[in-house]
Amino acid sequence: MLNKVEYPLHVANADGGIDVKVGQNKKAGGKTLKVRSDWKPGQPFFRGSVSGQPVVARVSARPDGVRVVHGGAELDIAVRTPRAAELARLMPEKLPPDMSKFLLCPMPGLVVSINVAEGEPVKAGQALAVVEAMKMENVLRAERDGTVKKVNAKKGDSLAVDQVILEFA
Repeated sequence: MLNKVEYPLHVANADGGIDVKVGQNKKAGGKTLKVRSDWKPGQPFFRGSVSGQPVVARVSARPDGVRVVHGGAELDIAVRTPRAAELARLMPEKLPPDMSKFLLCPMPGLVVSINVAEGEPVKAGQALAVVEAMKMENVLRAERDGTVKKVNAKKGDSLAVDQVILEFA
């Protein structure tokens, strides 16, 4: 998988590295890449060559593979056996939770004021709360019209990043 697009591969040991034959899919034709390097999983940088071209890329582990950063591009890569790829296709994609009904603290800080009360209607752009962080006051405003369902923080509370300040109906 390369950025959620599946490419069938065949990997073979070769002198000084590996040869990776990339199979065809709907977006790419097949070709062989000659990867030469002494890179090992867990090392933060890949230094080597791909088909004769020198390459240096940052590599970081992810739960389902690695992220490779090269030339301003970020690629999420997962290499799986054919059976693991088959099973991965059956897995439902986990959607991020809907946080649109919450006002979250954008940085660690101290609540200076809460400018609304439970049950109060708010308009887009209205100041909802003020949080002090690094000696600066940050005014948090409503992104759209709504009604305050619950106030979870009060003046003087010390909040962490993404802690819920308000809930909307």
